[in-house]
Amino acid sequence: MHRTVVVHKDAKIGENVKIGPFAVIGEHVIIGNNAEIDSHVCLDWVEIGTGCKISQGVVLGGTPQVLKHNDCPSYVKIGNNNIIREFVTIHRSMKENGATVVGDNNYIMTYAHIAHDCQIGNDTIITSYAGLSGHVVVEDKAVIGGAAGIHQFVKIGSMSMIGGMSRVVKDVPPYFLVEGNPAELIGLNTIGLRRGGITPKTRDSLKKSFKLLYQSGFNISQAVETIKKEIEGGAEINHLIEFIEKSQRGVIK
Repeated sequence: MHRTVVVHKDAKIGENVKIGPFAVIGEHVIIGNNAEIDSHVCLDWVEIGTGCKISQGVVLGGTPQVLKHNDCPSYVKIGNNNIIREFVTIHRSMKENGATVVGDNNYIMTYAHIAHDCQIGNDTIITSYAGLSGHVVVEDKAVIGGAAGIHQFVKIGSMSMIGGMSRVVKDVPPYFLVEGNPAELIGLNTIGLRRGGITPKTRDSLKKSFKLLYQSGFNISQAVETIKKEIEGGAEINHLIEFIEKSQRGVIK
């Protein structure tokens, strides 16, 4: 720990933790074992798991950017083995004792912003300058491109990919690729599915599902019913159907 670090006496810091110059560790902080906290990092109201690497200038646990926010105890909860690069900001929940949550093994690049009450899964990539508004949900292994803007309450499905500089105002179905302003569905995230170990048979089923949803002339409800009847089920197809049927904002077309 560098001699210029400011650490509150009630902060809880694990074993083998490295903290760089001019970092500020607040009262309501828990840092797990083997974490690396670089210079000028500011932490409060945050729990950080084991093996995380937090780069210079990161702010975790900041006050939600809500005009009528009632300042109450709330948190940011970071899982294990995350890499959070320079000047990322992640704000705590606006709900009393609530939490903005980041899972395990995520890579969050420079200047990305994750707002209050977001729920980030595991193995995601959030690229530089991406902005996630409040209450956004990102499922496992999703990729968000640089400078993409995500509207409040949007849900981003697993293994989907959002192109850089996209404006996303509706839910992004799992396994698909979207881009544009406003964002539109452009196809199956084939490369991501291959890298994620999805079998050729399942990829073929997902490709047929995409065609039914977006190239058949059916509306979304009709396409979903056709998928149920004509496409062989499995975990991925079932997840796709459930995601669409439970969407509150509607899915991108």
